[in-house]
Amino acid sequence: MSAMFRSLSNFNYRVWFIGALVSNTGAWMQATALSWVVLTELTDNNAAAMGVTMALQFGPPLVLVSVTGWVADRFDRRRLLMVTQGLLLLLGLAVGVLILAGVMTLPLMYVFALALGVAMAFDNPARQAFVSDLVTRENASNAVALNAASFNGARMIGPAVAGLVIVAVGTGWVFVINAFTFVGMLGALWLIRERDLMPRPKNRGAARLADGFRYVAGRPDLVVTFVMVFLLGAFGMNFPIFASTMALEFGHDADGYGLLSSILAIGSLTGALMAARRDRARIRLVIVGTALFGVAALVSAFMPTYWLYAATLMVTGFAVVTTLTTANGYVQTTTDPAVRGRVLALYVAILMGGTPVGAPIVGWVAAEFGPRAAILLGAGSALLAFGIGATWLLASGRLHRHPQRRFRVTIDETMPIQVIPPESEEFSDEVASTTPVRLPDRAAGAVRARREPRPVTGARPAAPRPREAAPPVPRTGPVAGPAGPASPSPDIVKPRADAASD
Repeated sequence: MSAMFRSLSNFNYRVWFIGALVSNTGAWMQATALSWVVLTELTDNNAAAMGVTMALQFGPPLVLVSVTGWVADRFDRRRLLMVTQGLLLLLGLAVGVLILAGVMTLPLMYVFALALGVAMAFDNPARQAFVSDLVTRENASNAVALNAASFNGARMIGPAVAGLVIVAVGTGWVFVINAFTFVGMLGALWLIRERDLMPRPKNRGAARLADGFRYVAGRPDLVVTFVMVFLLGAFGMNFPIFASTMALEFGHDADGYGLLSSILAIGSLTGALMAARRDRARIRLVIVGTALFGVAALVSAFMPTYWLYAATLMVTGFAVVTTLTTANGYVQTTTDPAVRGRVLALYVAILMGGTPVGAPIVGWVAAEFGPRAAILLGAGSALLAFGIGATWLLASGRLHRHPQRRFRVTIDETMPIQVIPPESEEFSDEVASTTPVRLPDRAAGAVRARREPRPVTGARPAAPRPREAAPPVPRTGPVAGPAGPASPSPDIVKPRADAASD
């Protein structure tokens, strides 16, 4: 199997990939229908109401970030995903039935948008972290990229199908169809072989909820990545507002809006597949991707026709998925597994939680000044993100002139990452097998002396001298005694994550 699809050789990941493709297709159909029903059926082309709906959907991940990340680390992720996917199925079915019955109102849609947001707040970090449970660390970056390819492949199909269904039979049936697509993901979770999942250290202490925040605070590269992702997610990625209002400006209906979303996904899928070819995720590509997104959005704001605007969306989609897939892979592959769920919850909260901040503002700008002004706002935020990333890269001292080539620069690898050591109550076989133990010098010398054989000679051995008491050997790891495992010694070297290239 080619390097681009190497994670698909794993049975568990292959089943997950297929289930996610089916479920994501339905999710994109529902997202398209939700935006359209708020914009055209529940309001009179009110982009601000659409922004409020998006804020209610994406607000809970930000508010509940510490709880959802701890849940993703504390509980079995496979069973947790079965619960969240089942709840999303029921919510989608309820919305569809209410629309078909003709009793859906804007306040009631706000309530369902908030409920969907709460369910997704628990679903997203568990789903992101579960990908690392399916494959080995070497294939984690590839699995994340293929996950993005599945997501954006569904994005090509879902909105276009949703637009056709809306025109043919109405928006309510789109929600009903989406409810049945969750069966694909639930079936995949049922088929996954638990014995083949990657082992992970378990954190049992509720007092460690803040470890994810402390971990990120100690990693300047992650702080910069999260800031760039926040600006992009808050103001640049409001595609439902951009595409729907631009479709109306060009005189198109729901099918035209769905087609724009599918065209955007062509570039997105290309970016995801190219990310899957790379051996590792590098932060410099995140920085370059924000610049490309800003330039593409800036150009799209001035396109005079529907099809020219659609063409620029392919570049926009390529840029945004390249940026986010690389950022996701970088976070996953350089984060200690003991806090990965909480760090990913924070990442998802910043990415999706930026929408409650930016979507109402972008919606208001689109309603008051037109959709092109809203797109320019998104382009400006992306260019600001690029400026922040580029400034940090220069200030960090990682950028150097090439020693041989005059007009070429090099970037240092990521500094060694100090991870949070497991507490005594969190000690496990997985941690024991991956934690290097350093022997003190005196203890190591005593051990070597006992192991070295004495030389054999023909001379009569001298009378043995009185044996001096050996110095006490400090403990170098947890020692099992009658009362159970003792706490790890301070002499244990803290584990460090592998260095990853920027």
